[in-house]
Parts: sequence; C-alpha cells; structure tokens
Amino acid sequence: MAIVIIRQDGKIPEWKEALSAASPSIPIYSYLEEHPKEAIEMALVWKHPPGALRPYKNLKCISGSGAGVDFIFNDKEAPLHLPITRVVDQVLAKDMSEHVIGVILAYLKNLYTYKVDQANKVWRPLPYRRMGDYTIGILGMGALGVVLAKDLLHFGFPVQGWSNSEKDIETVKSFVGKNELSGFLSTTQVLVCLLPLTENTTGILNKALFQQLPKGAFVINVARGGHLVDEDLLEMLDNGHLSGAGLDVYHQEPLPVSHPFWAHPKIHMTPHYASVSDTRSVVPQILENYKRLQAGEPLLNLVSKERGY
Repeated sequence: MAIVIIRQDGKIPEWKEALSAASPSIPIYSYLEEHPKEAIEMALVWKHPPGALRPYKNLKCISGSGAGVDFIFNDKEAPLHLPITRVVDQVLAKDMSEHVIGVILAYLKNLYTYKVDQANKVWRPLPYRRMGDYTIGILGMGALGVVLAKDLLHFGFPVQGWSNSEKDIETVKSFVGKNELSGFLSTTQVLVCLLPLTENTTGILNKALFQQLPKGAFVINVARGGHLVDEDLLEMLDNGHLSGAGLDVYHQEPLPVSHPFWAHPKIHMTPHYASVSDTRSVVPQILENYKRLQAGEPLLNLVSKERGY
C-alpha cells in the first residue's frame, strides 16, 4: 500500500520529504521514478499530466493537494468514479486573504497608479479612498471566501458575499443564487472572485457581469483563469466602465509574453502565487485520509462530483 505524487511544478521532492518525515512507514513515490504501480492506493496530485492516473489499477482515492480540483475533472482519462478529496486549510485561506487585502489596499491608495506614474516620471497626487467607503463583494463564499470576509470586517470594510447557499456571518450580507446575483453586483465596488471552476462558472467574469457592476469598479480574480473572458475584461477597462483589475490566475500559465495583459496599465498581475499549499500544514490531513482509506472510514474534505468542488 503506497502513495504516488503526481505534479509538474518541480515540488515533488518537497512533498515526498514532508510525507515521509511525517509517516516513515508509508511508501511514498514520485510518478517519475521506478515504483510498483500495483501498490499505489492513493494519488496525491496537482495539475497532473492528462492520463497520468491510468496506470494505477488499484487506486482507491485521488487526493488534490490544493483547494481547487478542476484539473482532475478536466482529465478525461481520470477514474472519476473514485473518491476525490481536496485541501481545506486555514493557512492556505489566510495566505489568500492577506494577498487579496494587499491588492485592495494598493488599489484604494493609488499605489498601482503611482507605479505607472513613477515609470513615466509623472508627479501626480491623487485623491485616495478609505476602507469604510468601499463595499467588497466576494463571489464564492466557500472556505476561502469566509476567511476573507471575516478579515475584511476587521479592517472596517463593508462586505457582502454571493454563493449558492446562504452564509450566516454577522454584518456580511449574503446573496444567494442566480436571482440575487444582479443585486449583489450592483452594490459591489470591488469584486473578488473565489469561485470553484465548474461548467457553471466557466467564463462567469464576462461583459454581461461587468456591466452590472457600478462604473469604476475594480475586479480581482484569484480563483482560476477559466472564470475570466479576457477580451471582455480588456473592453470594459478600455471603455472606462472598470477602473482596474488584479489578476493572479490565467488561461495559460505562464502567461504568454504576447498577451495584452502584460502591457495594460490598468491590469496588475501576480504569477498564480496568491496562496500556495504549505506542506507542514497540509500533510497531516493527507495522511489522515490515507489512514481512513485503509480503515474503510469516511474521508475528509470529499469533493461533490455533482457540484465539481
């Protein structure tokens, strides 16, 4: 009985070392090394190559090593009849929250504009905005969205959230379902996308949605590149309806050097690093699920295949 790690970001040795240190008795393999494929019962994956799970005939569980699992469903050869788990981690959530708050504060205090002015040697003092005057709308109130909402409240931001089910967070207005999306958007001045990527949310950040935001709204996408229609964002920035965007995720990563986002003065980019799973924090829940798998017990953080998250 063993675990195989399948990922393409160069971090397999880091994860292998952390898992082995925490539980030396469990054989841990990289999919790139020689290993007994028939012994593999759990695959720990992150944006694995399509078809990479096919050789493991005795696989019992696919364990995502991050909060998102859309890449698993995108693998047409993945054994989706097996249990799929994801990471629910407070460290990951806090890292995401800190990143988003940093982006919001830089926007409110004109730091992005001043950076452009600096490059152009322009001295241009601008009126700044205060936290209490801007309503932050969180699109997707899962584990990450809830932590962000609570942190924003501590800073004094008015906060509201939209999700498929009502969330009960004191002083955070909850909008639910398609019928309440327009009301949510019309009163949101900074929109933060934290939705899971599913068939229903692919392309949700489009022109029709942007037009429902107040003129001058700022958009932050830290979820998945597939949520955004790139051309629609560019159009709404260029016509002045949106004042700017903070992006951490893209359709193709790394973003091609020819992409217009690189040179756009109203788009502020980071390289998909808003929050990264910390092995020290995540490994215990991975190993707990492995033990539960062996004992035939219910797994933690199971993904709903109907919802896709």
